[in-house]
Amino acid sequence: MKTTHPTTDPDFDLARAASTFAALGSEQRLTVLRTLVRAGPEGLSIGELGTRSGVTGSTLTHHMKILAQAGLVHQRKAGRSIICAAVAYEELRDLSGFLLRECCADAGAPSPKGTSDD
Repeated sequence: MKTTHPTTDPDFDLARAASTFAALGSEQRLTVLRTLVRAGPEGLSIGELGTRSGVTGSTLTHHMKILAQAGLVHQRKAGRSIICAAVAYEELRDLSGFLLRECCADAGAPSPKGTSDD
């Protein structure tokens, strides 16, 4: 099975990138993900995540579900606690690479005929 790598594979799945970016398209989800990234691989209990991020209750549950479906975070049970952790550090790097891979590729390219930059 071929593994695609967005920073080097020209056949990178644009739909996957769009889906992942859509999952990050909320200030609260970005806050939750940043909080988990800051916590490191150990993760945080759902209660601590809510306290640190300022997102609690059913809203936090909703955002965690979307982030988990995008493959950016996971949850596991530890006794009576639910531990949340960011798991897709490489995916986040790949998304950045996807955006920056062709940085400035068209800079200085002549405008198509019939158009003016003035």
